[in-house]
Formats: sequence, structure tokens, C-alpha cells
Amino acid sequence: MLLAQFFTPMNVTLIILLASSIFFMRGKIRSDLVAICALLALVITGILSPTEALSGFSNPVVIMMIGLFVVGGGIFRTGLAKLISSKILRLAGESETRLFVLVMLVTASIGAFVSNTGTVAVMMPIVVSIAVSAKISPRRFLMPLAFASSMGILTLIATPPNMIVSNELEKNGYDALSFFSFTPVGLVCLAVGIIVLYFLSKIFLSKDDSDGQENKKSGKSLDDLTNEYQLHKLPHIVISDDSDMIGKTLKELKISNNYNISVVTVEKPGGGRFRKNVNEVVAGPNTLIEKGDVLVCYGKKGNINRFVEEQGFKIAETVEKETGIFDFEEIGLAEVFIMPNSKLVNRTIIDAHFRDEFNVNILGIQRDNEYKMTDLQKEKLHSGDALLIQGTWTDIADLGDRQDDLVLVGQPLKEAAKVTINYKAPVAATIMVLMVIAMVTNIVAPVIAVMCAAVLMVATGCLRNMEEAYKNINWESVVLIAGMMPMAVAFEKTGAAALISDTLVGGLGTYGPYALLAGVYFGTSILTMFISNSATALLFAPIGIQAAVNMQVSPYPFMFAVAVAASMCFASPFSTPPNALVMSAGRYKFIDYIKVGLPLQLIMGIVMILVLPLLFPF
Repeated sequence: MLLAQFFTPMNVTLIILLASSIFFMRGKIRSDLVAICALLALVITGILSPTEALSGFSNPVVIMMIGLFVVGGGIFRTGLAKLISSKILRLAGESETRLFVLVMLVTASIGAFVSNTGTVAVMMPIVVSIAVSAKISPRRFLMPLAFASSMGILTLIATPPNMIVSNELEKNGYDALSFFSFTPVGLVCLAVGIIVLYFLSKIFLSKDDSDGQENKKSGKSLDDLTNEYQLHKLPHIVISDDSDMIGKTLKELKISNNYNISVVTVEKPGGGRFRKNVNEVVAGPNTLIEKGDVLVCYGKKGNINRFVEEQGFKIAETVEKETGIFDFEEIGLAEVFIMPNSKLVNRTIIDAHFRDEFNVNILGIQRDNEYKMTDLQKEKLHSGDALLIQGTWTDIADLGDRQDDLVLVGQPLKEAAKVTINYKAPVAATIMVLMVIAMVTNIVAPVIAVMCAAVLMVATGCLRNMEEAYKNINWESVVLIAGMMPMAVAFEKTGAAALISDTLVGGLGTYGPYALLAGVYFGTSILTMFISNSATALLFAPIGIQAAVNMQVSPYPFMFAVAVAASMCFASPFSTPPNALVMSAGRYKFIDYIKVGLPLQLIMGIVMILVLPLLFPF
């Protein structure tokens, strides 16, 4: 009897929430799995029906989040975010203060439109390189970088809590928030953050605690390979329109045998506006030479000049690409090692038919810390040789299956995924602007505007295909939010939300709306330290509404308090993905987040409690 009285639906709901919070805090089980288990527990205990439990997966907020991940992926893939960031950050010059302010402003501005996790991911290498160039410890900037991505709550789509509170208002019969409703709040947060973090980071984060040991890499980047093998501009040889080579394959022409040079790629005339001017093709035996082609060759200067003079060609004056000597969109570089039992040992590259066998070109050989870059065709391969190879990313990745002969270093497909499609940046910018206009003007529902933009990112080639679009979606976050949404339904259904609201109003309401607002804000802020900001917003949004109704005041300042408090969590490295993302790169310890993040979180809360009623009166 006593057990039956204790295990009421409300208490069971609170127990499930408490258990979920403990698992979220421990972090040993994935957060999305915890959310699904909580959802199942609510169904098994009869608190929610299966339809109610699965309602989160059809919620517009969840669908919008999926679309925003795809749109953000397109913006990053085209290099648009990096282009904007790099140009603005150059304005900093040698001023540490100006650099700090610009890092915060640029990060918050990008974070206002795309995922804050993605924003930090693209900004982090830029900020580190600039800090190193300015001879300033990157630790000074990386934590503020992560915090600034959360402070960029300038738009409705900046963070999931923004969309969650807007959805909650609309569900309860109030006007939904507009696209720029959060702009004044976000500007205040950013101003407070810049001022407070400037001093806190200078005091606590300026010292570099690096132990001098570099993390081991699983492979070399494209820049690493280009620099290590001292690759420079390769001559681009323009084929004359009346050349006898036109219409023949490279195998028929025997350029390598006759001139001792290698044709590594063939540039063919390309598309129109917003498309590449040329298409690079990896040179192979069956590559057909056509009118207008340009041969990218590799070899001694004398041999190159002899080839050009005898054929009546000319060498084009080319500008080295930003990413290196090749267009790495389709064609890549990698390093492989010759195995001791390989059939390639003691065979020359010509005798081994390397290009025919593996569909890649050898650009250089590293042996005993010496690099051989010319006259490779007749070079015998030795066990342990490191070969610099060039080919399509797919062909390079396929070498991973040839471990009897070669060992592929690193993960080439991951390197390929880092390459930006820069010529598509104007397209991505146009799509992003159209999406924002559609959401601001309410031409269509926000979720439809986002989904249209996501489809356009794939259809226009800003993302290569649907597989890449799916890879850009953080499914853990999607499942977490969709799984925790029913918890908010259970809170309302069992009366837990009303109980917490009544407790807040009863305990703090007598002291006025400011005290109640403080209770809602810091209640949200404390819970966000232990579970995700989205889950916290889902739980406290109905509580904020109910508290305002009980006190007969406007719910808007309370809902903004929930959204801001859920996003402004800085005292833990695990409260938001950006906080965790910079922890290793900045060599931060948990105590660093307490020293810098906790004072900022408290100051931000006090300022918001004073400012929100001024912007959105009770």
C-alpha cells in the first residue's frame, strides 16, 4: 500500500528523470541511448502511450534541426564559413585585444546561423594558426571560442533551446518568436561575454601548460605531405590545337619513355558559372588527349623544356591553388610503405606496371630519410620505401585492401572530406540568405524553409551527395532531443511541471516576478550543467509558461530566461559539445572550466535577470 502511494506517476517520472540525469552526468553511456531508455521506461510504466512517446520524432523542432545540420554542412563544405572567418580575422593584425574580440564576434556571428559545434570545428584550426603566428598561446582563445559559439543566440535557429521555447509558446496559444527576436538578448550576452572573458582568460588561460609532447597522428595531412616532399608548382603544358597528340591516349604517346617525365593529371575545359573552370583527371594509360587539354607534368626541368620545344607547346603561367598543387576535390595525395614480402620489391616502377596495377601515380620516394623526386620510372623499389602517390581518393582508399604489397598511411577518405568545394561558396551563400529571408518574412513555415535549403545544398552540389548530407547530421543530438521531448509531456501529464511551478511561485512569487524569474533562470542553469541544454529547455519551457500563468504575468521573459540559461552553461567541459571539443586542443583541465566558466555563468545570469524584463516587460 505504501509502495503504491509512493510510486505515483509523478514520482515515477521524477525518478526516471533523476536516473537519466545521473547517467548523463557520468557520461559512460551515450546520451542518446539514455534518452531512448528513459522514453521506454515512460511507456513501460504506463505514463505515456506509444504515440505520445514517439511524438518527439515528428516534432518540427527535430525536423528543423536535421535540416540545419545539412545546411551547416554545405556552408562548411564549400569553404564559405572558413572564407568569411579568415578574411575578418586578418583585420586583427598583431593586436592581441583586437584578435580576441574578433574571435568572439566572428564565432558568434557564424554560430547565429549554423551549428555551434560545426562553428567551433571550422574556427578552431584558424584560431590556432593565427595565435601561433602572433606568438600567443592558443589556450587564451580556444575556451572563449567555444563559449562564443554558445553566445551567438542572435537568431531563432542559433540553438535548439531557442526553437524549443518558441514552439512551446505557440503550443500554448501565444505568438511564436520571430527570426530576430533573440537579437537584442544575444547582443547583450555577447557584450557581457567579451568583457568578462577578456579578463578571466588573461588571468587563468594565458599560461601554456603544454608538456612539449606532440600528439601522435594517425596520418599526414595534405599540407604535411606537400611540404615534406617539397612539392612545388608543377608545369602546366598547354597542348596546341594542331598537335598530333590530340585523339591519342597516353599509352600510345609514351611520353614517360621518350622524355623521362610523368604526366600526373590532365586538365580539361570545365563548366560555366559557379562551376570549376577546369576538371582535373588523373593521368592513366587510357587517358585520351583532347583539344584544349593541359598536361600537368612532373620531372626534371631540362626534360620538361625538351618536351615543350620538340612538340611546339607552351608552359602556362598558373597560380598555385590555395589547397596545394592539385585540385584536391577529386584527386588526392597519400603515403604508402612497401611491405617486406611485397611482389614489388626489387622491381622498377615501369616493370611493376604500378600505374596499371594500382591506378595511381608515384610522385616521390622516401628512403633512409632521403627524398628522390625525379627519374623515378627506372628506380627499383625496396622494402620499407615510403612512396608519395597521387590519384583519385577512391583509388587511393582501395590500396587499403592491398596489404600484402603496400600499407596505406592514414585515412585518405577522411582527408578528402576535409577538402572544401570553394567554387560553390557563392551558391551556399545564396541558399543561406534565401533561407533566412524565408524565415524572416514567414513566406513558408520555418521548418519548410530549412528543409528546402537542405535539399538545395545537395541538389546544387554544395554537398556531394545524400550520403555526405547524412554524415553531417549529428544523429546523437537528434535522437537525444526527440527522446527527451516525451519527458516534458510526462511532466505536464503527471502534474510534475505544475508542482515545480507552484513551488517556485509559492516560494519566490511573494517576492515578486524578478525573484520568480531568477528561480526559473538559475533552475535551468543548474540542470544544464548535468544534462544537455536541449533536454533542459524541453523540461523547463512548460514550467516557465506555467509559472507565468500562475502569477498572471507575461510568459515571454520567462521563456527567454529558459532559452538563455540553457545555452549559457560554461562551468563544465561536458555541458555542451563545443566545450568538450576545445578541451584537448587547449590542454584544459576540468578546473579551468570552473575558474573561467562558473564566474561567467553567474555574471551572465545576474545580467539577464535584470535585462530581460526591460526588453520583454512582465
